[in-house]
Amino acid sequence: MFKSFFPNPRLFFSSAVFCTLLSVLIWYVFARDLGARFGMGEPAPSAPPVIGLGFFITPDFLWFYAYCALWVVAFTAAWMILSPHPWQWWSIPGTALIVASDYFSVQTTVDLNNWQRPFFDAIQKALDGGHGVTQGELYHMLLIWSEIALVWMVVYIVTRFFTSHYVFRWRTAMNAYYISHWPRARQVEGAAQRVQEDTARFAAIVEDLGVSMIDSVITLFAFLPVLASLSHFVSELPLVGHIAEPLLVAAIFWSAFGTVLLAVAGIRLPGLAFANQRTEAAYRKELVYGEDDASRAHPLTVQDLFGTLRQSYFRYFFHFAYFNIFRGFYIQADNVFANIMLIPTIVAGKITFGVMQQILTAFGQVTGSFQYLVGSWTTIIELLSIHKRLRGFEKTFVHVPEAASIGA
Repeated sequence: MFKSFFPNPRLFFSSAVFCTLLSVLIWYVFARDLGARFGMGEPAPSAPPVIGLGFFITPDFLWFYAYCALWVVAFTAAWMILSPHPWQWWSIPGTALIVASDYFSVQTTVDLNNWQRPFFDAIQKALDGGHGVTQGELYHMLLIWSEIALVWMVVYIVTRFFTSHYVFRWRTAMNAYYISHWPRARQVEGAAQRVQEDTARFAAIVEDLGVSMIDSVITLFAFLPVLASLSHFVSELPLVGHIAEPLLVAAIFWSAFGTVLLAVAGIRLPGLAFANQRTEAAYRKELVYGEDDASRAHPLTVQDLFGTLRQSYFRYFFHFAYFNIFRGFYIQADNVFANIMLIPTIVAGKITFGVMQQILTAFGQVTGSFQYLVGSWTTIIELLSIHKRLRGFEKTFVHVPEAASIGA
């Protein structure tokens, strides 16, 4: 699955994580301040955030783009020289391009979050009878929103288009790898299904789940500073009282609670989904043999196999039912959790309507990122099941004795 597309996957991914952490450390220790020498330093702490298209070309952002590009070029060149791979242009700079475009997309969301405060504060002032707000000002603010939204839409479309091609190249690499081992692979029960169906499903899920995971991680790092900067508006939480960084504490606690809750509730689902695939394979095998051999697929045999299939699915449905109970409870509670946290601050009149909207959006972005497993658990279960089947299938290529019994 991975070595067909990435050079030396274990070392590649571990080195990618190491280089990422090292680049982040160097950036915050001294590299960020180096931009001032080139006229691309950080803005003054008291300066209001830039809103609109100018947000994407501020000096600090331009310096950050240049810094990241330098690391990507160095990392790509090192791997291409030390470990050449037929798919290296897609797997290395292609991956970096997806991450970069997703980061830019997340920054449009940050820009929209900054836009909310002046827009909703102006609406509140107008509703309170303020005469300093004109229609032209509100229309101008909506025009700025449309510019940001247009940038987001273009980046989103281009990213998804490129990602679709990226993932299909990954599927192509897997297909070529499996076909090259076909003389041994064909002896495995369900080999054709593994090569055709599971590689296609793996590619489709990676496109959906992988991009969502990258988006969640980038969104988390983009909005944590935003939420931290907004915490000074909120000094008290219900039941807890006064604590430092209340919004960050509440977001992390609530997200961790939901993730652990659903991980425990759904811990058996991947194994049950894999068992369903095994019973499906046994049932399908007998029917296929019955197409060419009249002595196979006898009604009693088929009925017995389908009974096993039904029992496996009913057990899966039962466990998924109580998982959905916990998931439904958490999702509904999540819709109002941030509002509950803000009640003492709202009643005390410490924030404006614009600040409230900005806090709710930032809080939702952070918790949504932390809750990646919550929203994607069903898809993750399917991916784990496919991964388990393909890993078992791949064991035949190194003559693992248990490979001959693989039937899923």
